[in-house]
Formats: sequence, structure tokens, C-alpha cells
Amino acid sequence: FFKQLDRIIIHQQVDLLEAILGTETSSKYEIKNHLGQRVYFAVEENGCFDRNLCSPIRSFTIRIADNTGREVITVNRPLRCNSCWFPCFLQELEVQSPPGTIVGYVVQNWDPFLPKFAIQNESKEDVLKIIGPYATCGCFDDVDFEVKSLNEMSTIGKISKYWSGFVNNVFTNTANFGIQVPVDLDVRIKAVMIGACFLIDLMFFENSLDGL
Repeated sequence: FFKQLDRIIIHQQVDLLEAILGTETSSKYEIKNHLGQRVYFAVEENGCFDRNLCSPIRSFTIRIADNTGREVITVNRPLRCNSCWFPCFLQELEVQSPPGTIVGYVVQNWDPFLPKFAIQNESKEDVLKIIGPYATCGCFDDVDFEVKSLNEMSTIGKISKYWSGFVNNVFTNTANFGIQVPVDLDVRIKAVMIGACFLIDLMFFENSLDGL
């Protein structure tokens, strides 16, 4: 399915219990095409301890299934550090598609100022880079993480966190993301880009006041 897409929309579903009680619950997402039609849905799996005490660095498994319920992509994130002072234990995420077959990784690169990540293939070879802005607060505007070539000289796409309004950003962690990549990008790397989007969401937009 990804072979024909150059834009993927990821919409986090609103959880009323989380909004009312402030209790962190498992994230659920709809993955849509550029027409807004749902093509996949995703559910986060982890323990209550991880969600409420380790968020936003919590470990998780996100299972992505098609509309028939068949799991097509599995995203695994171990518990790791989220501080530039510990460059040996930064974020890393593994993407499998189909489940059990590794297609790539998302690896955080150390940088004192900017969010930086490497998109790697199944052999852990760098394929693309992702570079975020100095400030990710996105005051009433979208926040773009640029997808770049390995030499960081050209931009080939982006992962955008869309501004979704005052109510959503203050009272819930609901997020809307868009992924734009070349239509002829390796379909396995497109799957890894979805994993990168989930990682960016939890690292920079998990707290309820993010996005203001």
C-alpha cells in the first residue's frame, strides 16, 4: 500500500479518560492516506508503570494493523535515556514488517541544540537523516522535522506535527502528524518513517501543554 503514497497522515485518537482524569493511557492512532481515509490503525502496548512513571521515555510496542485486523508493522522501543548528557544511551527504535522481519531502525544522534535522528536500513546502515527545529513548542503553528539526505544538504521530505487547536493541546495529548516523502522511496523505509513519527510524538509532544 505504501508504494503509491507520498503523504501519510497519523491521527491520535482522543481518550476521554485521559482528558478527564489526567491518567496516561495507551495511545491509539489512525493512519490515513492524503484523502483522510483510514488504511491502518495502531495500538500501543506497555504496562501502566511505563506509561505513568516513565513517560515520555517509556518502552513500548506499537502494533499496526490493516482494516481487516491483520498486523502488518510492529514498532519496538526499549527504555532508553532522553538526555543529551548521556550520548551512549540515546533513543533507538526498531521497525518490523511483516512482524518478525526487521526492515529498519530509527536512532537518535547526539547534538547539543537540535533534535537529530538517523533512519537506518535492516543492516543498521544510515539511509536518511531527520533534523528537527531548535524549539518544538510550535506556538499556534505546525512543527516540521525535515527529512534530509545523508550529507544533510538536501531536504527530501518532512514529518510535521500539525497545530490541532487550543482545546486539544491543553487538555489532551492528541496529536496529528503528516509524513511527506518521495513516492518512489523504498517502501520499507516508509514503514520506518512511521516509527520515527511515533518516536518524535512521544519525545517532544507527549506532555499536555506541548504545542502551545
